[in-house]
Amino acid sequence: MKRRGFLGKVASGSVAGAAGISAAQETPAAAGPLVKTPAVVMAPRQDGVEVVWAVSRLAKGRVEWKGEDGSSGTAAADRFGMVPQGDEILRVRIGGLKAGGKYQLRAITEAADGKEKVEGSWKKFGTLDPLGKSTEFVVWNDTHQNAATIEKLHALTPGGDFLLWNGDTCNDWHQEDWLVPTLLHPAGQDVSEGRPLLLVWGNHDVRGKWAYKVPEMVATPEGRPFCAFRSGPVAVICLHTGEDKPDDHPSFGGRVAFEALRKEQAEWLKEVIARPEFRDAPYRMVFCHIPLRWTSEEVKDYAKGGYDSFSRSSREAWHDALVTWETQVVVSGHMHETAWIPGSAEFPYGQLVGGGPQPERATWIEGKADAAALRFVMKGLDGKVIETVEFKPLAT
Repeated sequence: MKRRGFLGKVASGSVAGAAGISAAQETPAAAGPLVKTPAVVMAPRQDGVEVVWAVSRLAKGRVEWKGEDGSSGTAAADRFGMVPQGDEILRVRIGGLKAGGKYQLRAITEAADGKEKVEGSWKKFGTLDPLGKSTEFVVWNDTHQNAATIEKLHALTPGGDFLLWNGDTCNDWHQEDWLVPTLLHPAGQDVSEGRPLLLVWGNHDVRGKWAYKVPEMVATPEGRPFCAFRSGPVAVICLHTGEDKPDDHPSFGGRVAFEALRKEQAEWLKEVIARPEFRDAPYRMVFCHIPLRWTSEEVKDYAKGGYDSFSRSSREAWHDALVTWETQVVVSGHMHETAWIPGSAEFPYGQLVGGGPQPERATWIEGKADAAALRFVMKGLDGKVIETVEFKPLAT
């Protein structure tokens, strides 16, 4: 099946579901439950996480936490000295935790009128450990609101230090009421249970007139759609490749400005790779939705429906820094077909690409790293291994 062929199948299974959600939301807000989604644990850091959840009406929120070491506390203030509050989304950032710590948290929600209070269930989570001897993580990509795929992914994939959702959570954001169920309660699943969530933006995640609201519902470690962190021996850089056509393409309606964002990330990359914890990391990897390499790299005719199979503009902006850093692998999605492209003399970083949105095309990647190797195992939803890639530690 061609990549674009997924739209028909997805529409029948997921957009129809979103339409049902839309109909349900036509009832008065006060008639529904105060809390609409699980408390989603996002943006893991070595000192904490951020918790995001949806509400049906004006409410205040706080998060209680407790550690295996007996520590405990409450996060109940934002950066401006206000109690976290909102009529659609509540966000609470937790800080001051120990690196590599094991914790539990629960969200407490109170209606602004004082008539209702909801205490969420306790959820386990961990902070990142930049000095850890090992790390384990999971990667999804291109789920495109396909409920059957998301349900199966959630059931199959294990816990880990983080779940990296590598773009294209949706088809587009032409309806505002698709945002909450897609990002915070996909297919009715609590996807951050046992694995804090990191979202890397895909090109479909920035499409549609409501795409500007995605940052309200998606927390990131540094407050930007790109970030860098250490998890055990692995240094990770997450980048935003933007759209698969130029910014001035008429289909975007003048809503995007990714050329400037790529340039900003290029300058930021130079600074990041010079930090000791990244410069000296045994393993060095990048996540970005659109691949930086592909099996066929011909120039596309955007005026005739062409789109980028790989992000040439991103590669041109970032390539030198990635080579200087000795990047071992770039992990992407976008093409809805799997691929492994080993490093070459011209492009020393390998390119690993996950599958598509339909259950028969979907994949998940398990990553593990220790002193011996960084290993990726890509599997289909039937459990069959599609690709195995391994890297030895770099000399530091």
